[in-house]
Amino acid sequence: MTIHKGRGFACINYPIGMNLGGDPSQALVHSTPDGKFKVALSAIDLGQGMKSVTRQLAAETLGVPVEDVYVDTADSDTGPHDMGSFASRGTHRVGNAVIQASREARGLLLEAAAEELEVNASDLETDGKGNINVKGAPSRSIAVAETAIAAQFKQGRTISGRGIFLIPTSDVDPETGEMTPVSCFAHAAVVVDLQVDDETGEVEVLEINSAYEVGRALNPKMVEQQLIGGAWMGVSHALYETTEPYYPNRDHGPTDFNQYLMPGPGEVVNHNIAVLERPAEDAPYGGKGPGEMCANPLLPGVANAVYNAVGVRVDALPITPEKILRGIQAIGGARPQGMR
Repeated sequence: MTIHKGRGFACINYPIGMNLGGDPSQALVHSTPDGKFKVALSAIDLGQGMKSVTRQLAAETLGVPVEDVYVDTADSDTGPHDMGSFASRGTHRVGNAVIQASREARGLLLEAAAEELEVNASDLETDGKGNINVKGAPSRSIAVAETAIAAQFKQGRTISGRGIFLIPTSDVDPETGEMTPVSCFAHAAVVVDLQVDDETGEVEVLEINSAYEVGRALNPKMVEQQLIGGAWMGVSHALYETTEPYYPNRDHGPTDFNQYLMPGPGEVVNHNIAVLERPAEDAPYGGKGPGEMCANPLLPGVANAVYNAVGVRVDALPITPEKILRGIQAIGGARPQGMR
């Protein structure tokens, strides 16, 4: 028995969203009488943190404390239209729509405050703490809550905003029919270190090093958590998860998550992450969002590391001990490629 160490590299350019019908997202923002703001979406948070990010974006654009913003994604029948939570589009598409709606609501908020303070709306600014001040004269101010009350009970105003974000239709090359399906790409590179037992075919991941270009990390801690969790989702796809070899016959397959093979806490290893920030021009405050590219490069990275360790190219996932042993047998023994 020999333990062979291997290193695999993989990189990815990942398209954000799609261009089908402009890939639209819509958002509605309105103020309650007590000066809090509600953001209505049909985009659903699947655990990727979209509600937290859109809440931040709305608060930043409105100029109010983040705790004064609530995001509602309850109902796609009553909420504004959205294409869906897929294709890593949440931060980019929905975020842009939220900013647009928040800008409109902010404009009406300042108009209402201007009427109370008897100044021009262009002379006002928010302080991010729940107040609206006259520029250059901070002693002249009105609270956002007080403004909302005056707007709705005195002025007869609705403080609200609508937003929709569309990807511009791509030009089509008349000769080739080629077009650009997306406007924004994210990028990642990973290095996977692992070891392979040439007697059992077992693979043990030792360390992961990665670099992700996400535009701007709108919520750095949440980005880090998503990158780490997504990476292990990729490792799980690469080495563990399957209903094979009996699918679709489930007689000998897993029946629940107690039997479905996945990595557990004991398999998690050190993951060193470099987050590269290159704000995108058409993204909300420059942020693209990590999305699915958290997991994608890990699959070829693991496959390349297995090849580097024992010289076996496995071309069907997951990379099971059985496939590795059959590969070693087919080439007449393990053939380490040498780590560089």
